[in-house]
Amino acid sequence: MKQHLIVLDLDGTLLTDEKKISDKTKETLFKAKEAGHQVMIATGRPFRASQLYYNELLLTTPIVNFNGALVHHPKNAGWKTLHSPIDISVVHDVVDSVDKYQYENLIAEVMDDVFIHNEDNRMMDIFNMGDPRVTIGNLRGSLNEDPTSLLIHADEANVPIIRDHLASVHAELIDHRRWGAPFHIIEIVRKGLNKAVGISHIAKDLNIPRDRIIAFGDEDNDLEMLEYAGLGVAMSNGIDDLKNIANEITLSNNEDGIAKFLIERLKL
Repeated sequence: MKQHLIVLDLDGTLLTDEKKISDKTKETLFKAKEAGHQVMIATGRPFRASQLYYNELLLTTPIVNFNGALVHHPKNAGWKTLHSPIDISVVHDVVDSVDKYQYENLIAEVMDDVFIHNEDNRMMDIFNMGDPRVTIGNLRGSLNEDPTSLLIHADEANVPIIRDHLASVHAELIDHRRWGAPFHIIEIVRKGLNKAVGISHIAKDLNIPRDRIIAFGDEDNDLEMLEYAGLGVAMSNGIDDLKNIANEITLSNNEDGIAKFLIERLKL
């Protein structure tokens, strides 16, 4: 069988609800690599929060982090990194404009440095992963360089209200996506960035055509990725919008959906 590129979202897709890779899925991905296929990760997480899984799968491919704002190769320092941060003036405008809405917190990430608007112990476990340098304080004063991404943590009911505002006021400069539970977060990146942009760059580097890309996802930050891939696969636990555009739907992240699909499709 011709070489395929297998693209994996992390949360809600590759990872179970316990944030682990199941034994069956890991074994299947190892078999896929042994059969000559390439396996890569495309996630909204920063690298420090995805490195554990990259290493667990013994990957040697580039990775897409921050939903496409950072595309790099952890194993090859000579590979040309693509880093596309948001202009800090745009971030300041967004911070000012959302002040009239109810939100819990604002978090900016500059590669692996984290800037948190309001101290919040509930979220520190997420943002402490990988031992980053954390600065707490008003982003207007503490953030002094272009961030890779900006996160808005809000109550579930307020997320669509804030997203409507961002779409109407800042649409020309930023793109935004939604995280799922347990925290309802809007992730903002520079306009024109998404996972598909990073994947297309990596696929060209690996010389794998679009029609031999299999991508798995579950959330709205996976929409472009599944549309771009030759075969876009939604997890059964995924959102309806993703299932509607997917080529196929597999079992959930807790039912070895990735393994089941690859075993059948790639005859592993």
